[in-house]
Amino acid sequence: MEGEASVRFCAAFFDRDQTLLYMDPSLRAERNARIEAWSGKPFTLTPAETMELFFASRPPQGVKSVEEERFSLRLYWKSLLLRAGVSEGLEERGEELHQMTWLKGLKLFPETLEVLQQLRGRGMRMGVISDTSPSLPLTLEAAGIGAYFDCAVCSDLVGVMKPAPQMYQTALDALGVAAGESLYVDDCGAEAEGARRLGFTAFHIDRSRPGDSRWRIQSLRAMVAYLQDIG
Repeated sequence: MEGEASVRFCAAFFDRDQTLLYMDPSLRAERNARIEAWSGKPFTLTPAETMELFFASRPPQGVKSVEEERFSLRLYWKSLLLRAGVSEGLEERGEELHQMTWLKGLKLFPETLEVLQQLRGRGMRMGVISDTSPSLPLTLEAAGIGAYFDCAVCSDLVGVMKPAPQMYQTALDALGVAAGESLYVDDCGAEAEGARRLGFTAFHIDRSRPGDSRWRIQSLRAMVAYLQDIG
């Protein structure tokens, strides 16, 4: 505890999906209902199959702008409709799904806003480090939390994915802080561990079960409790 108490934390970094926010299940259900109405049969594609279509619609090096991202997403929706058995109006229906889902259905976890406000109140700078595309800042704005973050680092622009050290280092460099004075939280244990290896104080958040250690937590509130504990 004495060593921990001597650390002056000045920054906190977060993963996005399943850490700060999640996709509204009702939007996914509405999307599937439309596809079923167009195809005349149940939507049976598995998450693995949809991800395969998603990555097949993207350039191998990842998308490098919001415009490229939206172009790739339109390809994805058309490919998904074809795989789901829709044969007519692919262009129009794909665009309908794109407009229905683009920056939509982003739900904050109950404690997200409270914790961001508390950390900001402590004078901490904050960033997001996410395996995603250039629309990352737009999604944070759409979810109503964009103003809390001083940087948003996405894997497509960095060129690697977590737990590659470059992802975390890019965020540290953006804020001009060191890993040893930074917190990090991620719903993926391997990605939290990747940050820990660089010197972050890193938490693995798993809301499905009670936290069983200081570093595996069930709520973002545990980050604030940790700061209070160490003074």
